[in-house]
Amino acid sequence: MLAERSEHRGRGPRPAPEEAVAEARARGLLSTPGLRRAAEYIRENDARTLREQRELTEIPAPPFGERARALRMADLMRDSGLREVGMDAEGNVLGYLPGSESAPPVILSAHLDTVFPAGTDVRVRLDDDRLLGPGIGDDGRGLAALLTIARALVATEIPLAGPLLFVATVGEEGPGDLRGVRHLFRDGGPGTAARAFVSLDGAGIGRIVNVALGVRRYRISARGPGGHSWIDWGMPNPIHILAGMVSELTGLELPDDPATTLTVARWSGGTSINAIPREAWVELEVRSEDEDVLEDLDGRVRRMADIHHRRATVGNGRDRPRLGLTVDQLGRRPAGETRVETHLVRATVAATRAIGARAELTIASTDANIPMKLGIPAVTIGAGGEAGKAHTPDEWYRNAGGPEGVLRALLTVLLVDGGLSPLP
Repeated sequence: MLAERSEHRGRGPRPAPEEAVAEARARGLLSTPGLRRAAEYIRENDARTLREQRELTEIPAPPFGERARALRMADLMRDSGLREVGMDAEGNVLGYLPGSESAPPVILSAHLDTVFPAGTDVRVRLDDDRLLGPGIGDDGRGLAALLTIARALVATEIPLAGPLLFVATVGEEGPGDLRGVRHLFRDGGPGTAARAFVSLDGAGIGRIVNVALGVRRYRISARGPGGHSWIDWGMPNPIHILAGMVSELTGLELPDDPATTLTVARWSGGTSINAIPREAWVELEVRSEDEDVLEDLDGRVRRMADIHHRRATVGNGRDRPRLGLTVDQLGRRPAGETRVETHLVRATVAATRAIGARAELTIASTDANIPMKLGIPAVTIGAGGEAGKAHTPDEWYRNAGGPEGVLRALLTVLLVDGGLSPLP
Protein backbone atom coordinates (compact mmCIF):
# COMPACT_ATOMS: atom_id res chain seq x y z
CA MET A 1 0.00 0.00 0.00
CA LEU A 2 1.07 3.56 -0.69
CA ALA A 3 -0.48 5.51 2.12
CA GLU A 4 1.75 5.75 5.16
CA ARG A 5 3.63 9.01 5.68
CA SER A 6 6.72 7.27 7.05
CA GLU A 7 7.04 5.36 3.81
CA HIS A 8 7.27 8.41 1.57
CA ARG A 9 10.53 10.26 1.68
CA GLY A 10 11.01 12.07 -1.61
CA ARG A 11 14.07 11.13 -3.61
CA GLY A 12 14.55 13.03 -6.82
CA PRO A 13 16.17 11.06 -9.64
CA ARG A 14 19.88 11.75 -10.09
CA PRO A 15 20.53 13.71 -13.28
CA ALA A 16 22.11 11.60 -16.02
CA PRO A 17 22.45 11.93 -19.80
CA GLU A 18 20.56 8.68 -20.23
CA GLU A 19 17.47 10.25 -18.64
CA ALA A 20 17.20 12.86 -21.37
CA VAL A 21 17.47 10.12 -24.00
CA ALA A 22 14.84 8.03 -22.25
CA GLU A 23 12.47 10.95 -21.90
CA ALA A 24 12.86 11.87 -25.57
CA ARG A 25 12.02 8.33 -26.57
CA ALA A 26 9.03 8.29 -24.24
CA ARG A 27 7.69 11.47 -25.81
CA GLY A 28 8.39 10.06 -29.23
CA LEU A 29 6.49 6.91 -28.35
CA LEU A 30 3.52 8.99 -27.20
CA SER A 31 3.39 10.62 -30.64
CA THR A 32 3.13 7.31 -32.52
CA PRO A 33 -0.29 6.41 -33.97
CA GLY A 34 -0.63 3.38 -31.68
CA LEU A 35 -0.03 5.34 -28.48
CA ARG A 36 -2.21 8.21 -29.64
CA ARG A 37 -5.03 5.71 -30.15
CA ALA A 38 -4.34 4.14 -26.76
CA ALA A 39 -4.37 7.52 -25.01
CA GLU A 40 -7.65 8.36 -26.72
CA TYR A 41 -9.07 4.98 -25.69
CA ILE A 42 -8.09 5.58 -22.04
CA ARG A 43 -9.74 9.01 -22.02
CA GLU A 44 -12.89 7.83 -23.80
CA ASN A 45 -13.25 4.91 -21.38
CA ASP A 46 -12.52 6.90 -18.25
CA ALA A 47 -16.12 6.61 -17.05
CA ARG A 48 -15.91 2.83 -17.38
CA THR A 49 -12.66 2.78 -15.40
CA LEU A 50 -14.39 4.69 -12.61
CA ARG A 51 -17.42 2.38 -12.68
CA GLU A 52 -15.23 -0.69 -12.34
CA GLN A 53 -13.17 0.98 -9.63
CA ARG A 54 -16.36 1.55 -7.68
CA GLU A 55 -17.80 -1.91 -8.43
CA LEU A 56 -14.67 -3.75 -7.31
CA THR A 57 -14.34 -1.60 -4.18
CA GLU A 58 -17.87 -2.58 -3.16
CA ILE A 59 -17.00 -6.29 -3.21
CA PRO A 60 -15.56 -7.06 0.25
CA ALA A 61 -11.96 -8.28 0.18
CA PRO A 62 -10.79 -8.52 3.81
CA PRO A 63 -7.46 -10.17 4.64
CA PHE A 64 -7.67 -13.83 3.57
CA GLY A 65 -11.16 -13.20 2.20
CA GLU A 66 -10.47 -11.92 -1.32
CA ARG A 67 -12.16 -14.72 -3.28
CA ALA A 68 -15.39 -12.91 -4.22
CA ARG A 69 -13.47 -9.94 -5.57
CA ALA A 70 -10.98 -12.25 -7.30
CA LEU A 71 -13.77 -14.08 -9.13
CA ARG A 72 -15.23 -10.81 -10.40
CA MET A 73 -11.77 -9.59 -11.38
CA ALA A 74 -11.24 -12.78 -13.36
CA ASP A 75 -14.49 -12.17 -15.27
CA LEU A 76 -13.43 -8.61 -16.08
CA MET A 77 -9.96 -9.72 -17.14
CA ARG A 78 -11.50 -12.21 -19.57
CA ASP A 79 -13.81 -9.49 -20.85
CA SER A 80 -10.79 -7.23 -21.41
CA GLY A 81 -9.33 -9.68 -23.90
CA LEU A 82 -6.61 -11.20 -21.73
CA ARG A 83 -5.80 -14.84 -22.44
CA GLU A 84 -5.47 -17.87 -20.18
CA VAL A 85 -7.16 -16.06 -17.31
CA GLY A 86 -7.21 -18.17 -14.18
CA MET A 87 -6.59 -18.32 -10.45
CA ASP A 88 -3.49 -19.87 -8.92
CA ALA A 89 -3.29 -21.92 -5.72
CA GLU A 90 -2.85 -18.84 -3.51
CA GLY A 91 -5.81 -16.98 -5.02
CA ASN A 92 -4.00 -14.58 -7.39
CA VAL A 93 -5.77 -13.91 -10.70
CA LEU A 94 -3.54 -14.08 -13.79
CA GLY A 95 -4.00 -13.28 -17.47
CA TYR A 96 -1.63 -12.88 -20.44
CA LEU A 97 -1.12 -10.89 -23.58
CA PRO A 98 1.36 -12.59 -25.94
CA GLY A 99 4.34 -10.94 -27.56
CA SER A 100 5.98 -11.52 -30.91
CA GLU A 101 8.96 -13.17 -29.24
CA SER A 102 9.34 -15.97 -26.74
CA ALA A 103 10.77 -13.83 -23.97
CA PRO A 104 10.41 -13.51 -20.19
CA PRO A 105 7.28 -11.54 -19.28
CA VAL A 106 6.86 -8.05 -17.94
CA ILE A 107 4.45 -8.27 -15.00
CA LEU A 108 1.83 -5.60 -14.30
CA SER A 109 -0.05 -6.05 -11.04
CA ALA A 110 -2.50 -4.58 -8.53
CA HIS A 111 -3.68 -6.05 -5.24
CA LEU A 112 -7.13 -7.40 -4.40
CA ASP A 113 -7.13 -7.22 -0.62
CA THR A 114 -7.94 -4.37 1.75
CA VAL A 115 -7.10 -3.76 5.41
CA PHE A 116 -10.76 -3.76 6.42
CA PRO A 117 -12.22 -6.75 8.31
CA ALA A 118 -15.21 -8.79 7.23
CA GLY A 119 -18.46 -6.93 7.87
CA THR A 120 -17.09 -3.49 7.01
CA ASP A 121 -19.54 -1.33 5.05
CA VAL A 122 -17.71 -0.96 1.73
CA ARG A 123 -20.41 0.91 -0.15
CA VAL A 124 -19.03 3.80 -2.19
CA ARG A 125 -20.76 7.17 -2.14
CA LEU A 126 -20.30 10.33 -4.16
CA ASP A 127 -19.36 13.52 -2.34
CA ASP A 128 -19.08 16.41 -4.80
CA ASP A 129 -16.16 15.39 -7.04
CA ARG A 130 -14.88 12.61 -4.78
CA LEU A 131 -15.69 8.93 -4.42
CA LEU A 132 -15.71 7.89 -0.76
CA GLY A 133 -15.38 4.33 0.45
CA PRO A 134 -12.95 1.97 2.19
CA GLY A 135 -10.38 0.84 -0.36
CA ILE A 136 -11.54 3.11 -3.19
CA GLY A 137 -7.96 4.23 -3.78
CA ASP A 138 -5.99 1.41 -2.17
CA ASP A 139 -6.36 -0.56 -4.31
CA GLY A 140 -9.65 -0.23 -6.15
CA ARG A 141 -7.90 2.29 -8.35
CA GLY A 142 -5.04 -0.05 -9.23
CA LEU A 143 -7.38 -2.90 -10.16
CA ALA A 144 -9.49 -0.70 -12.44
CA ALA A 145 -6.41 0.76 -14.12
CA LEU A 146 -5.07 -2.75 -14.73
CA LEU A 147 -8.23 -3.61 -16.66
CA THR A 148 -8.18 -0.40 -18.71
CA ILE A 149 -4.58 -0.95 -19.74
CA ALA A 150 -5.40 -4.47 -20.91
CA ARG A 151 -8.37 -3.24 -22.94
CA ALA A 152 -6.37 -0.39 -24.47
CA LEU A 153 -3.67 -2.80 -25.66
CA VAL A 154 -6.20 -5.21 -27.10
CA ALA A 155 -8.31 -2.50 -28.74
CA THR A 156 -5.38 -0.72 -30.39
CA GLU A 157 -3.41 -3.89 -31.25
CA ILE A 158 -0.13 -2.33 -30.15
CA PRO A 159 2.60 -4.86 -30.90
CA LEU A 160 4.51 -6.32 -27.96
CA ALA A 161 7.99 -7.78 -28.11
CA GLY A 162 7.49 -10.07 -25.13
CA PRO A 163 4.45 -11.26 -23.21
CA LEU A 164 2.72 -9.19 -20.55
CA LEU A 165 1.46 -10.97 -17.44
CA PHE A 166 -1.39 -9.18 -15.66
CA VAL A 167 -1.83 -10.19 -12.01
CA ALA A 168 -4.34 -9.25 -9.31
CA THR A 169 -2.62 -10.37 -6.11
CA VAL A 170 -3.93 -11.42 -2.71
CA GLY A 171 -2.38 -10.64 0.65
CA GLU A 172 -0.58 -7.36 -0.01
CA GLU A 173 -1.84 -5.65 3.13
CA GLY A 174 -0.55 -6.16 6.67
CA PRO A 175 -1.64 -9.63 7.85
CA GLY A 176 -1.37 -11.02 4.34
CA ASP A 177 2.41 -10.51 4.54
CA LEU A 178 2.70 -10.37 0.71
CA ARG A 179 1.53 -13.97 0.42
CA GLY A 180 0.19 -13.51 -3.12
CA VAL A 181 3.35 -12.04 -4.61
CA ARG A 182 5.48 -14.52 -2.62
CA HIS A 183 3.60 -17.29 -4.38
CA LEU A 184 4.04 -15.60 -7.74
CA PHE A 185 7.82 -15.46 -7.20
CA ARG A 186 8.20 -18.86 -5.55
CA ASP A 187 10.75 -21.29 -6.97
CA GLY A 188 9.39 -22.29 -10.34
CA GLY A 189 6.67 -19.62 -10.24
CA PRO A 190 5.91 -17.40 -13.24
CA GLY A 191 7.47 -14.38 -11.57
CA THR A 192 10.98 -15.77 -11.24
CA ALA A 193 11.65 -15.37 -14.97
CA ALA A 194 10.16 -11.88 -15.22
CA ARG A 195 12.07 -9.09 -16.94
CA ALA A 196 10.41 -6.51 -14.73
CA PHE A 197 7.57 -6.06 -12.24
CA VAL A 198 5.32 -2.98 -12.08
CA SER A 199 2.75 -2.72 -9.29
CA LEU A 200 -0.18 -0.30 -9.51
CA ASP A 201 -1.01 0.65 -5.93
CA GLY A 202 -3.25 3.57 -5.06
CA ALA A 203 -3.51 6.94 -6.76
CA GLY A 204 -1.03 9.51 -8.05
CA ILE A 205 1.01 10.21 -11.17
CA GLY A 206 4.41 11.18 -9.79
CA ARG A 207 5.58 8.72 -7.13
CA ILE A 208 7.86 5.85 -8.08
CA VAL A 209 8.69 3.39 -5.33
CA ASN A 210 12.09 1.96 -6.16
CA VAL A 211 13.24 1.18 -2.61
CA ALA A 212 11.55 -1.55 -0.60
CA LEU A 213 11.00 -0.73 3.05
CA GLY A 214 11.75 -3.81 5.15
CA VAL A 215 9.25 -4.73 7.86
CA ARG A 216 9.24 -7.20 10.77
CA ARG A 217 6.12 -7.73 12.88
CA TYR A 218 5.93 -9.51 16.23
CA ARG A 219 3.51 -10.66 18.88
CA ILE A 220 5.02 -11.08 22.34
CA SER A 221 2.80 -13.20 24.59
CA ALA A 222 3.11 -13.73 28.35
CA ARG A 223 1.24 -16.35 30.40
CA GLY A 224 1.10 -16.85 34.15
CA PRO A 225 -1.05 -18.52 36.79
CA GLY A 226 -3.30 -15.51 37.35
CA GLY A 227 -5.03 -14.97 40.66
CA HIS A 228 -6.70 -12.52 42.99
CA SER A 229 -5.25 -9.03 42.97
CA TRP A 230 -4.91 -9.03 46.81
CA ILE A 231 -4.60 -12.61 47.91
CA ASP A 232 -2.20 -13.66 45.15
CA TRP A 233 -0.27 -10.43 44.82
CA GLY A 234 3.31 -11.20 43.91
CA MET A 235 2.47 -13.83 41.33
CA PRO A 236 4.08 -13.13 37.95
CA ASN A 237 1.89 -10.60 36.17
CA PRO A 238 1.98 -10.84 32.32
CA ILE A 239 0.95 -7.21 31.86
CA HIS A 240 3.64 -5.98 34.24
CA ILE A 241 6.27 -7.98 32.36
CA LEU A 242 5.15 -6.71 28.98
CA ALA A 243 4.94 -3.14 30.29
CA GLY A 244 8.60 -3.35 31.24
CA MET A 245 9.44 -4.63 27.77
CA VAL A 246 7.42 -1.90 26.07
CA SER A 247 9.15 0.77 28.15
CA GLU A 248 12.55 -0.60 27.19
CA LEU A 249 11.63 -1.06 23.53
CA THR A 250 10.34 2.48 23.11
CA GLY A 251 13.56 3.76 24.70
CA LEU A 252 15.82 2.10 22.14
CA GLU A 253 17.99 4.44 20.10
CA LEU A 254 17.17 3.85 16.44
CA PRO A 255 19.38 4.92 13.56
CA ASP A 256 18.40 7.89 11.43
CA ASP A 257 20.49 6.61 8.55
CA PRO A 258 19.24 4.19 7.47
CA ALA A 259 15.85 5.46 8.62
CA THR A 260 14.33 3.02 11.12
CA THR A 261 11.13 2.97 13.18
CA LEU A 262 9.68 0.85 15.98
CA THR A 263 5.98 1.04 16.77
CA VAL A 264 4.10 -0.73 19.55
CA ALA A 265 0.73 -1.03 17.88
CA ARG A 266 -1.63 -3.28 19.87
CA TRP A 267 -1.94 -4.57 23.44
CA SER A 268 -4.48 -6.76 25.21
CA GLY A 269 -4.89 -8.99 28.23
CA GLY A 270 -6.59 -9.62 31.54
CA THR A 271 -10.17 -10.46 32.51
CA SER A 272 -11.08 -8.26 35.49
CA ILE A 273 -9.86 -5.18 37.30
CA ASN A 274 -9.46 -7.15 40.54
CA ALA A 275 -7.57 -10.09 39.06
CA ILE A 276 -3.98 -10.71 38.12
CA PRO A 277 -4.20 -11.56 34.43
CA ARG A 278 -3.35 -15.05 33.27
CA GLU A 279 -2.20 -13.85 29.88
CA ALA A 280 -1.48 -10.75 27.84
CA TRP A 281 0.09 -9.89 24.52
CA VAL A 282 1.57 -6.95 22.70
CA GLU A 283 2.19 -6.49 18.96
CA LEU A 284 4.94 -4.35 17.53
CA GLU A 285 6.44 -3.52 14.17
CA VAL A 286 9.92 -2.43 13.11
CA ARG A 287 10.74 -0.90 9.72
CA SER A 288 14.00 -0.02 8.04
CA GLU A 289 15.55 0.48 4.64
CA ASP A 290 18.39 -1.84 5.67
CA GLU A 291 18.04 -5.60 6.11
CA ASP A 292 21.04 -5.73 8.47
CA VAL A 293 19.38 -3.21 10.79
CA LEU A 294 16.24 -5.35 10.84
CA GLU A 295 18.29 -8.43 11.70
CA ASP A 296 19.97 -6.54 14.55
CA LEU A 297 16.62 -5.35 15.92
CA ASP A 298 15.23 -8.86 15.64
CA GLY A 299 18.04 -10.11 17.87
CA ARG A 300 17.56 -7.27 20.35
CA VAL A 301 13.83 -7.90 20.66
CA ARG A 302 14.41 -11.61 21.35
CA ARG A 303 17.24 -11.01 23.83
CA MET A 304 15.12 -8.45 25.63
CA ALA A 305 12.30 -10.98 25.90
CA ASP A 306 14.69 -13.53 27.40
CA ILE A 307 15.96 -11.01 29.96
CA HIS A 308 12.46 -9.99 31.08
CA HIS A 309 11.42 -13.62 31.22
CA ARG A 310 14.30 -14.44 33.57
CA ARG A 311 13.60 -11.40 35.73
CA ALA A 312 10.01 -12.51 36.16
CA THR A 313 10.95 -15.97 37.37
CA VAL A 314 14.09 -15.36 39.45
CA GLY A 315 13.40 -15.68 43.15
CA ASN A 316 10.25 -17.76 42.77
CA GLY A 317 10.06 -20.51 45.32
CA ARG A 318 9.85 -24.09 44.19
CA ASP A 319 6.11 -24.03 44.77
CA ARG A 320 5.54 -20.83 42.78
CA PRO A 321 4.41 -21.06 39.13
CA ARG A 322 6.65 -19.57 36.52
CA LEU A 323 5.82 -17.17 33.70
CA GLY A 324 5.75 -18.31 30.06
CA LEU A 325 6.86 -15.81 27.42
CA THR A 326 7.07 -16.28 23.64
CA VAL A 327 7.99 -14.11 20.66
CA ASP A 328 6.16 -14.95 17.43
CA GLN A 329 6.96 -13.28 14.13
CA LEU A 330 3.72 -12.21 12.40
CA GLY A 331 5.25 -10.78 9.25
CA ARG A 332 8.52 -10.38 7.42
CA ARG A 333 8.84 -8.08 4.42
CA PRO A 334 12.34 -7.89 3.00
CA ALA A 335 14.13 -4.65 2.20
CA GLY A 336 15.50 -4.14 -1.29
CA GLU A 337 16.12 -1.65 -4.07
CA THR A 338 15.83 -1.18 -7.81
CA ARG A 339 18.65 1.21 -8.54
CA VAL A 340 17.98 4.49 -10.34
CA GLU A 341 20.19 3.60 -13.29
CA THR A 342 18.25 0.43 -14.14
CA HIS A 343 16.27 0.13 -17.33
CA LEU A 344 12.97 -0.05 -15.43
CA VAL A 345 13.46 3.02 -13.24
CA ARG A 346 14.67 5.13 -16.15
CA ALA A 347 11.64 4.02 -18.17
CA THR A 348 9.24 4.88 -15.32
CA VAL A 349 10.84 8.28 -14.76
CA ALA A 350 10.72 8.98 -18.51
CA ALA A 351 7.06 7.97 -18.74
CA THR A 352 6.22 10.17 -15.76
CA ARG A 353 7.89 13.21 -17.25
CA ALA A 354 6.45 12.53 -20.68
CA ILE A 355 2.90 12.94 -19.34
CA GLY A 356 3.92 16.22 -17.71
CA ALA A 357 4.35 15.07 -14.11
CA ARG A 358 7.29 15.39 -11.72
CA ALA A 359 8.96 12.07 -10.96
CA GLU A 360 9.61 11.43 -7.26
CA LEU A 361 11.59 8.36 -6.29
CA THR A 362 10.54 7.10 -2.88
CA ILE A 363 10.41 4.21 -0.44
CA ALA A 364 7.48 2.03 0.64
CA SER A 365 6.45 -1.47 1.61
CA THR A 366 4.50 -2.97 -1.30
CA ASP A 367 4.23 -6.07 -3.47
CA ALA A 368 7.45 -4.92 -5.15
CA ASN A 369 9.45 -5.83 -2.02
CA ILE A 370 9.64 -9.48 -3.03
CA PRO A 371 10.99 -9.13 -6.59
CA MET A 372 13.37 -6.37 -5.43
CA LYS A 373 14.82 -8.73 -2.83
CA LEU A 374 15.25 -11.37 -5.53
CA GLY A 375 17.13 -8.93 -7.75
CA ILE A 376 14.30 -8.60 -10.29
CA PRO A 377 13.73 -4.97 -11.38
CA ALA A 378 10.53 -3.76 -9.72
CA VAL A 379 8.70 -0.51 -8.99
CA THR A 380 5.36 0.49 -7.52
CA ILE A 381 3.48 3.48 -8.93
CA GLY A 382 0.13 5.15 -8.48
CA ALA A 383 -2.60 4.64 -11.05
CA GLY A 384 -3.67 8.26 -11.50
CA GLY A 385 -5.98 10.62 -9.68
CA GLU A 386 -5.73 11.86 -6.11
CA ALA A 387 -6.61 10.04 -2.89
CA GLY A 388 -6.53 10.44 0.86
CA LYS A 389 -7.35 8.86 4.23
CA ALA A 390 -6.25 5.43 3.08
CA HIS A 391 -6.88 2.57 5.52
CA THR A 392 -9.80 4.44 7.09
CA PRO A 393 -13.57 4.24 6.45
CA ASP A 394 -13.35 7.78 5.08
CA GLU A 395 -10.93 6.93 2.26
CA TRP A 396 -11.57 9.06 -0.83
CA TYR A 397 -10.55 9.28 -4.48
CA ARG A 398 -10.70 12.26 -6.86
CA ASN A 399 -10.22 11.65 -10.58
CA ALA A 400 -7.92 14.62 -11.26
CA GLY A 401 -5.25 13.19 -13.52
CA GLY A 402 -6.89 9.78 -13.60
CA PRO A 403 -6.42 9.01 -17.31
CA GLU A 404 -2.87 10.37 -17.18
CA GLY A 405 -1.94 7.87 -14.49
CA VAL A 406 -3.26 4.98 -16.56
CA LEU A 407 -1.37 6.25 -19.59
CA ARG A 408 1.85 6.56 -17.56
CA ALA A 409 1.61 2.93 -16.51
CA LEU A 410 0.96 1.79 -20.07
CA LEU A 411 3.85 3.87 -21.40
CA THR A 412 6.18 2.48 -18.72
CA VAL A 413 5.32 -1.09 -19.66
CA LEU A 414 5.82 -0.43 -23.37
CA LEU A 415 9.17 1.26 -22.82
CA VAL A 416 10.34 -1.72 -20.77
CA ASP A 417 8.92 -4.18 -23.32
CA GLY A 418 10.93 -2.47 -26.02
CA GLY A 419 8.81 -3.65 -28.91
CA LEU A 420 8.18 -0.13 -30.14
CA SER A 421 10.99 1.97 -28.70
CA PRO A 422 13.76 0.20 -26.77
CA LEU A 423 15.79 2.21 -24.27
CA PRO A 424 19.58 2.18 -24.52
